Amino acid sequence: MTTLTFFGLKNCDTCRKAMKWLDANGIDYHYHDVRADGLTEATVRGWLDAHDWPTVVNRRSTTWRTIPAGTRDEMDATSAVQAIVAAPTLAKRPVLMSDDFIEIGFDTDRYRELLSV
Repeated sequence: MTTLTFFGLKNCDTCRKAMKWLDANGIDYHYHDVRADGLTEATVRGWLDAHDWPTVVNRRSTTWRTIPAGTRDEMDATSAVQAIVAAPTLAKRPVLMSDDFIEIGFDTDRYRELLSV
């Protein structure tokens, strides 16, 4: 299997639940803390190549609410990349990434399917 990278936050309940599931199923992964380690433009662009920007941007987050309304209303894929790189907590979490897929969010059935568990 290819290397898995798990992008998340240590204090995110969904991320903790997903990591617990990965660990319980013996899945090896590299943990990348989006706040502590940041995100590169290339990584975020890759996410947006696989998913539309509304799927990648957490529009229910505190970070989203701090963005001026006009900027939020005019958000597109290009501005979403810049916004997420500037404020990584704006990305939906977790993001599980391999050479074969980029999965946004945590769903046990979907993880089972992707990881053949």
